[in-house]
Amino acid sequence: MNYVGRLAPSPTGAQHVGNARTFLVAWLAARQVSGQLLLRIEDLDTPRTKPGATEQAIEDLNWLGLDWDPTGSEQTFTIQSSREARYAMAIEQLKHRNLIYPCTCTRSEIERAASAPHESVLDGAIYPGTCSHHDGNHGDDLKSQGIPFAWRFRIPRGIVSFEDERLGIQSLDAGRLLGDFVVARSYGVTAYQLAVVVDDHDFGINHVVRGNDLVFSTYRQMALYQAFGWDVPAWLHMPLVVGLDGRRLAKRHGDTRLSYYREQGVTPETIIGFLAKSLGLIDKTERISTMELLEIGRATPDWIHRTPAEPLVFAGFSPSGTA
Repeated sequence: MNYVGRLAPSPTGAQHVGNARTFLVAWLAARQVSGQLLLRIEDLDTPRTKPGATEQAIEDLNWLGLDWDPTGSEQTFTIQSSREARYAMAIEQLKHRNLIYPCTCTRSEIERAASAPHESVLDGAIYPGTCSHHDGNHGDDLKSQGIPFAWRFRIPRGIVSFEDERLGIQSLDAGRLLGDFVVARSYGVTAYQLAVVVDDHDFGINHVVRGNDLVFSTYRQMALYQAFGWDVPAWLHMPLVVGLDGRRLAKRHGDTRLSYYREQGVTPETIIGFLAKSLGLIDKTERISTMELLEIGRATPDWIHRTPAEPLVFAGFSPSGTA
């Protein structure tokens, strides 16, 4: 089966060094086997989407030397916000099979209900099932009354397992420890979990490379794949890039945007070299392009198993372009 992967930046902010490391691994994983790599802009988080961030993400990828394959004869990449009609079709499928239900609970109500000492919260507050007795038709009643709600997916109980290409076998009772999750809002905005599953299926994505902060999302997405009867892709979750305090990169760590380093005169080869050294692809930090990195031949299919399991600590680049 031909490898089909994807790059999936979100325009909720500028792309930073941590994003670049994941993008580089996704690019290498596809190119080392002469596979296909598609680009998708995940812009459904509309309140947080920044003007111009899509164009900047594309500029950052081009600057780093990370290319992608055209989505179709007339499209070079996919924008999620242009696919809401397709997501609505998927919602209707789930609704008619009573696999989703309308939920009017607020976030604060859910957090209060999940604060009991017996709750095991792994990835946010566990939804207590307050509205799970409703069926899909109740959503029509709420709409007619102008009451906002979310569609929640009924995630099955029982142990679910998958094999990550880096982490090995992962297992969890997602129904009990993660709970029913939101797949769409009544005002038409599709949630991340459903959108990425529909997109990955429709475009034939069979390998997903992303940060290990999304491991719990994998269980939710696997439940959706099973509900639709679709093939599940292979998963590869990379350790994050963190600041000196051990927390994921954010504004508190200073400016780590790729555009910032570009403006400061840091070369893309400097950044690629730093990331390549952290991945064990070169023996010392040195400037190297993506194509040079691919040509040295160390990015073989088994290379990913040898990459460090812990997060990469990043302290920035000096004006001279060294980390």
